[in-house]
Amino acid sequence: MKAHDGMYIDGAWRPAEGRDTIDVVNPVDEQVLGRVPAGSALDVDIAVRAARAALPAWAATPPAARAECLTALRDVLLARRDEIAETVTAELGSPLRFSENVHAAVPIAVAGSYAELAATYAFEEKVGNSTVHHEPVGVVGAITPWNYPLHQIVAKVAPALAAGCTVVLKPAEDTPLVAQLFAEAVHEAGIPAGVFNLVTGLGPVAGQALAEHPDVDLVSFTGSTAVGRRIGATAGAAVKRVALELGGKSANVILPGADLAKAVNVGVANVMSNSGQTCSAWTRMLVHHDRYDEAVELAAAAAAKYGDRIGPLVNAKQRDRVRGYIERGVEQGARLVAGGPGSPREQGYFVAPTVFADVTPDMTIAQEEIFGPVLSILRYEDEEDALRIANGTVYGLAGAVWAGDEEQAVAFARRMDTGQVDINGGRFNPLAPFGGYKQSGVGRELGAQGLAEYLQTKSLQF
Repeated sequence: MKAHDGMYIDGAWRPAEGRDTIDVVNPVDEQVLGRVPAGSALDVDIAVRAARAALPAWAATPPAARAECLTALRDVLLARRDEIAETVTAELGSPLRFSENVHAAVPIAVAGSYAELAATYAFEEKVGNSTVHHEPVGVVGAITPWNYPLHQIVAKVAPALAAGCTVVLKPAEDTPLVAQLFAEAVHEAGIPAGVFNLVTGLGPVAGQALAEHPDVDLVSFTGSTAVGRRIGATAGAAVKRVALELGGKSANVILPGADLAKAVNVGVANVMSNSGQTCSAWTRMLVHHDRYDEAVELAAAAAAKYGDRIGPLVNAKQRDRVRGYIERGVEQGARLVAGGPGSPREQGYFVAPTVFADVTPDMTIAQEEIFGPVLSILRYEDEEDALRIANGTVYGLAGAVWAGDEEQAVAFARRMDTGQVDINGGRFNPLAPFGGYKQSGVGRELGAQGLAEYLQTKSLQF
């Protein structure tokens, strides 16, 4: 596995200021496959200063020229698609086909979408006797997670660059190799020096230094709600803007009259995707009591087909955390119908695809984000009861509704306190805004709304 032993700052690879390193471990065989620098606050400061110096020229670059740079970046990523997929598979443990179809393909599509938006977005508009200018917010500190490592990088960096911002990226320490590959792609695409900068390191060190840096104008973070709160507090003290994409406990509501078999099978697949390491996963399945037992049987059978094919969790800590939640579910009286806390393999950070029945809304596994291949099935009495359960967590990131009548599904979805709802298996749309209500975050990613996060507004009156 190729890896750089430095940071990508101001258009070049440079040694880290310290000697500390981070081992990158393959979660399938638990072997070290690479090593990257553990960046310090000084590394972050050097990167931020480079981004600040590059900001005036990049902000003044015409949107059409920024669009050309993003198109070139998309083309480089496309040419290196196989390498991207192999890298994510190595450091995250994702099955190769999933890495190809999701971890590589989706960010390439998102990069392309922002190339188009940069060329067509209304950065200036007339409103009565005013001209309204939408200008870059400035230097962006982007802190990204390990579960969709390249997608989350592109979902922050591409709109920031389209807006005319410069960026310092601190990727997750578990998956830094694909971030280094992205930096190579930025360089190959000819994006000017200092516009994008990469500092690898630990969250409490490099991540905190980036969030606290006085020359960072906006912090864009994806990760846990607990860390998001700390970043929000830090930014608030400095009156600094934030974009926070945080946790989720999304409900998959199957209304009477829906195609039960399809709804259950798609719902189970959604939870098991990426080994359950998806913040928007529909981890609570809500079924009317009349067909509850049938749904449980279908879900258990669907989960049993996965075995260890879904891949491992990212590290031992995450594996043990998920096992702890499964044990807690059993202790609190939920009925285990598939999987359990045991591992389907002796080696690697695997957890068996797990399904719980007889889950009540107050149980821990129905309230807290587990971030593993664990599905809870809850019963409801009527639509109002289903709505109460669906909205009954501190989260509001995503969800799904299934019904025989589309208008019924839409009416229910409109009352859900969540940022995105799939109707009868609606497909992912990279142009649709993604983000949460309540403790699932602040702001939106993807599409025009994702671009707007990196802009500030000035009005000139005539």
